[in-house]
Amino acid sequence: MFKHLQKWFVTHFLGRSAQRARLVSKDGRCNIEFGNVEAQSRLIFFVDIWTTVLDLKWRYKMTIFITAFLGSWFFFGLLWYAVAYIHKDLPEFHPSANHTPCVEHINGLTSAFLFSLETQVTIGYGFRCVTEQCGTAIFLLIFQSILGVIINSFMCGAILAKISRPKKRAKTITFSKNAVISKRGGKLCLLIRVANLRKSLLIGSHIYGKLLKTTITPEGETIILDQININFVVDAGNENLFFISPLTIYHVIDHTSPFFHMAAETLPQQDFELVVFLDGTVESTSATCQVRTSYVPEEVLWGYRFAPMVSKTKEGKYRVDFHNFSKTVEVETPHCAMCLYNEKDAQARMKRGYDNPNFILSEVSETDDTKM
Repeated sequence: MFKHLQKWFVTHFLGRSAQRARLVSKDGRCNIEFGNVEAQSRLIFFVDIWTTVLDLKWRYKMTIFITAFLGSWFFFGLLWYAVAYIHKDLPEFHPSANHTPCVEHINGLTSAFLFSLETQVTIGYGFRCVTEQCGTAIFLLIFQSILGVIINSFMCGAILAKISRPKKRAKTITFSKNAVISKRGGKLCLLIRVANLRKSLLIGSHIYGKLLKTTITPEGETIILDQININFVVDAGNENLFFISPLTIYHVIDHTSPFFHMAAETLPQQDFELVVFLDGTVESTSATCQVRTSYVPEEVLWGYRFAPMVSKTKEGKYRVDFHNFSKTVEVETPHCAMCLYNEKDAQARMKRGYDNPNFILSEVSETDDTKM
């Protein structure tokens, strides 16, 4: 019992503290923060107010939404109350019977707020209305109506744009939990599985990767998060993917690959992060979306391949079993890419001969020592 608790403690607490830092989480969020940003640079976010509002979290957006409407209603309610107060339309001034107020039936701050609400949202109950007695009231009515349309357009547009962002469509694109390294088509490859959980397609899909690692230049400069391009392909290429069923994308580990000098024994000791991107256009909205995920060395399994997950039923339909989406099967795999290519070179040399330039054929004349 004590050993079981000790193992659980080491796995859940010490194991978590030993996890590598990621730039991109498994769900695509970027783990980065900006420090020492000048105050003048922060004002740029208010210049591009539309993007700033769209990037806000829902709780802040709804707070701004409610505050904008309630604030504008109350502000114009104060202005309507001020107009009625200046024109002495309020009951406390005891207006005469033939007195024509600027706004009918405004008896206090509450009725002024209700009139402001009715004006801005164009309810029009018909009980309170502006008369032609005051030009100030007419001007205030026009100004509030125009400003109300602007607030409605901006806030309702921001809510609609937030709901329809392609970022939510990216949630239905999923990557395998692990990447695997095994032979594919006689070549050593790094394989990743990706699936589209919706039946609607992503048009013009393009997939690629970036290997992030710390490098030291010949001049002695240390570059953190140095980016190296990783080309991923399927059998038909890496662009315009027919993304109707889960795809297994692969990167060929050849002499130009940064994984070429890695081996099964040295892979866990490596310090890198493989970030995979999938760009595409949503078929239903024509909006461009990007899906991201990342893999650290502990999530790259050497000597494994993905289990099959597509089958054909008796009715002639193709069935995708997502139970096997991230399931891997151990297979025989060379423990390094260099060993595989050295083996191929040795086999190729055995099949062909080589000329020896130092070999000289000298003709020897035969003499007959037997005399007749």
